[in-house]
Amino acid sequence: MKPFSGWRRLVALASLCGLAALAQAQTPVRIGSTLALTGPLSATAQIHKLVGEIYVEQLNKRGGLLGRPVEWIVKDDQSKPDVARTLYEQLITADKVDLLMGPYATGAILSAMGVAQRYDKVLIHHTFGIPSLAKYERQFPAWSLGPDPGTTVPNTVFDALASVGKTPKTIAVVTNKFPSLHFISLGAREVAKKRGIEEVLFLEWEFGNRDYGPIAARIKDAKPDFLWVGAIGLDGNLLIDAMKKLDYMPPLHFYVYPAPGPMVKSPDADGALSVSIFEDHPPLNTPPVAAEFTKTFRERATKAGLPETNVEVQAAASFTAWQMLEAAVNGTKSLDDKAIAAWLKSNKVDTIQGKLRFDGPNNYGDDLMHVKQVQNGRWLIVWPADVAAPGAKLIVK
Repeated sequence: MKPFSGWRRLVALASLCGLAALAQAQTPVRIGSTLALTGPLSATAQIHKLVGEIYVEQLNKRGGLLGRPVEWIVKDDQSKPDVARTLYEQLITADKVDLLMGPYATGAILSAMGVAQRYDKVLIHHTFGIPSLAKYERQFPAWSLGPDPGTTVPNTVFDALASVGKTPKTIAVVTNKFPSLHFISLGAREVAKKRGIEEVLFLEWEFGNRDYGPIAARIKDAKPDFLWVGAIGLDGNLLIDAMKKLDYMPPLHFYVYPAPGPMVKSPDADGALSVSIFEDHPPLNTPPVAAEFTKTFRERATKAGLPETNVEVQAAASFTAWQMLEAAVNGTKSLDDKAIAAWLKSNKVDTIQGKLRFDGPNNYGDDLMHVKQVQNGRWLIVWPADVAAPGAKLIVK
């Protein structure tokens, strides 16, 4: 009986080990984020929330990460960087998440980056606009601005205008003081100066401002050939409304980071310009992964009542960030932050905006920004020609 009893103990132990392994396999991989679900940035953050929900749902249908289901914990940072900082502390210390995903907008991302650095966590993020401030070695951007967007972004815009013979003679630069907008808009001033474009107006306003009447009046008085607006969220719509009340619209107007849905739906925004890494039209939406995502997003965005139901730059950047995270976990077969960071530094990642590399200054690779324009109620990439919507060209007055 003794040998038999010993064998039964071994069988019981093996069963317990199997149950433990099964329990481990079923324990969710917890990914923590904040998003600006309320406050001035909420119109755009809702897009990032929907993309994250779609991606995690599809990821779990593919088996999750490391054979485990994925649980996304997202909290409302209220469009406030200090709140984001506190919530990322909670995600790491109280919620004990396995991995982090960055919030929306530069200020909140910078706050999250400081917390990630304190705990040696990887932070993949999708909308950070000042690469020179991204000093932490384990942060990785999905926003493909390159390391010097203060130069490359305005040059891209002016090159697009020059391609149709519309280099402006005068420019007005008006900008929100939100960090990334201010930084890129100051860069636009310098680039315009080097190109011989005369600046006829420079104005700044505080983040959260809602009174655009005085700003619109100053723009109308200046009568620029080209209006550069350091806009984020609803800034652009509010300024367009204010200019419309004065029966004025500049011949060319550009908005850095507008809320994509509200702007494209505005009847007065036709012809407005912005930058993009992806829009929902060929050739960008034809690869299988992009085609599936754009179809699903359109369906879910329509059901959710979002004003823009097509995938555009914000949704694409968010999707890219999740692609980066999945690729790094699969590449390392690990949830170890150090291993994931090392893998991203030494590997390229296939994304819906192209192959991304993270071996440049502050882990930035190439500037993949293109110029898009509102045409007949849709955002269409119009320059350069190789990624422009079929038949689309930059339209100028």
